[in-house]
Amino acid sequence: MTKPAPVIPLVQLGGASNVEMAASSAHFPLPGWPLFRLGFRPFYLGAAAFALFAVPYWIAGLLGVVTLPSAVPPLLWHAHEMLFGFAIAVIVGFLLTAGKAWTGLATPRGATLATMAGLWLAARLSAIWAPYAVYALLDMALLPWVAVVLIRVLLKAGNRRNLPLGAILILLALANLTFHAAALGWLTVDPLGALHAGLALIVLIECVIAGRVIPAFTMSALPGQKLQAPQWLERSTLCATALALATWVMLPANPVTAAGFAAAALLHAARLGHWQPWRTRARPILWVLHAAYAWLPVGFMLLAWSQVGGVAASAGIHALAVGATAGLIIGMITRTARGHTGRPLKASRLEVVAYLLVAGAALTRVLLPLVAPAQTADWLMAAAAAWAAGFALYLWVFAPWLLSNRLDGKDG
Repeated sequence: MTKPAPVIPLVQLGGASNVEMAASSAHFPLPGWPLFRLGFRPFYLGAAAFALFAVPYWIAGLLGVVTLPSAVPPLLWHAHEMLFGFAIAVIVGFLLTAGKAWTGLATPRGATLATMAGLWLAARLSAIWAPYAVYALLDMALLPWVAVVLIRVLLKAGNRRNLPLGAILILLALANLTFHAAALGWLTVDPLGALHAGLALIVLIECVIAGRVIPAFTMSALPGQKLQAPQWLERSTLCATALALATWVMLPANPVTAAGFAAAALLHAARLGHWQPWRTRARPILWVLHAAYAWLPVGFMLLAWSQVGGVAASAGIHALAVGATAGLIIGMITRTARGHTGRPLKASRLEVVAYLLVAGAALTRVLLPLVAPAQTADWLMAAAAAWAAGFALYLWVFAPWLLSNRLDGKDG
């Protein structure tokens, strides 16, 4: 097994024999409960468990089987919790873990990490059972805390390259604050606009991180391949994406935003082409990331079409939220969890099934309603079932690993 490229050193593993030797020679006790030794552990576990619960619960509410939270319209609850509950948990877990790898400095662990994870969980539960003001206060507390932690370690280490990620966390916290203030009637703005801003910022994070890890991971697995896109394409892709998303959030539907999304779609397709995704077809732990990234140009093109009235905006939104975001999440939370628990970077059959189920959920949720809109309710139920099964498989495989020591005996 080869080591990943140092662009984003999240995982450093030797071969299986090295792991076995390290495990056999490690006889010293490690401090604390394994779950709270590094940020990915509680937040990946919590995100997967929440994904398994929240989407079927949403569909059951739509069908009248359960009563959804009534403090805000159910659609807003669903959109908010998938962004600021599910996706943010993964982002927080990833950044707390990556922050340590990027800087060599400690990020929260032990009681502090447990408090962070407990705060996230309390917000999810309070959305259903507590007064809305309590839910809002709990939900708004985590992101500023994580932003301060990340920015502090980056500044202390002189790692300015990753400071924009801290800035995006602050903007996400502001978007979340705006949503709750609008829901409580403190601001006379549309809370849906705040959710669009949240999705836009999460997509920007994905564009930055994917642009580092996907070519790096692919080149690591395929020695001798030079897959990095040229700098002009990297900069153009990120700039076009940011501008298109900003105009989408701030302006009503218009042809200029449509053109911006179309340009972003073409640039992302070109970027993906430079990474040669067809070379990863025999390596599921790689192709899952390429396949998820391919949803970005699809989502942007659908949003472009929606700006001129050709299709409902929901299609493009779910292409980005389910296809790209959830697809990248299932790929990254398997790969990084394998690496950080001392396991080989090779997906098992159950993980491949999980990849296919999440990808199938995206196809069913986004494309089938466009083809056969009369059966949309059936497609929603099928997509929810595939989604839940995919994250259930993740929990089946990874929960025991996240709750136990690394195989190589190292801390983390």
